[in-house]
Amino acid sequence: MVHKIQSYIKFLKRSSNQHGVHSPFVYNFITKCLYNHDEYDGNYEHFKEFKASLLKNDNTINVTDFGAGSKLFKSNTRKISAIAKNAGISNKRSYLLYKIAHFFKPTEILEIGTSLGMATASLSLANPNANITSLEGCPETAKIAQNQFNTLRLKNIHLLIGDFKNTLQRTISNKKYDLIYFDGNHQEDATIAYFERCLTTVHNETVFIFDDIHWSKGMENAWEYIKNHDKTTISIDTYQWGIVFFRKEQPKEHFTIRV
Repeated sequence: MVHKIQSYIKFLKRSSNQHGVHSPFVYNFITKCLYNHDEYDGNYEHFKEFKASLLKNDNTINVTDFGAGSKLFKSNTRKISAIAKNAGISNKRSYLLYKIAHFFKPTEILEIGTSLGMATASLSLANPNANITSLEGCPETAKIAQNQFNTLRLKNIHLLIGDFKNTLQRTISNKKYDLIYFDGNHQEDATIAYFERCLTTVHNETVFIFDDIHWSKGMENAWEYIKNHDKTTISIDTYQWGIVFFRKEQPKEHFTIRV
């Protein structure tokens, strides 16, 4: 908790809004996507239904965790409603993810870490024509997510269950992705490893989104490595997320933006 408070204070001191951003691409992204509050086509309302049903579900499941573990839960036996409330994506972040997917209109999307499928649903609702592959290590949470997808008739999601060490390489082999959302293992070495492995999938318009970049000192180290990598041209720190672009025509630049 102390680390997160200190990191957030540092973030506030460094951060700004669109003013002073001289890159036309980044300025356009900030003003027309991140700061845009239009309702688009209304599909996002279905996400609220998706999350509301999870918040009402008091059944328990046994969670298999291959990552850094939870700072919130003492046991792997957890209520579905508690996972949705305390560990799932917030309404603000889900809407932001929806806006990003709507703005860039990616057709090939990879999500590393499905959990209960709330972020997956945001991506699907934003772009129903996209092909979404979502990787989840825990069979129990994946089962709940798949049931939710079926209920909302989200048919563009392909869910793969298993350890990311096995499923990720199989998924990215000979593939190019337009958007990859990293939310599966909040550890420094694993985050860097996934980033490096996914670089083979990058094209000029690809966007990577890393969740919880200030979750721990290790995750901050991973973010420093990612934003300073030779292939990264634009990086944006929104505190919760690190957003990365690989546009070769852009000079290398880092932004810290309040969202």
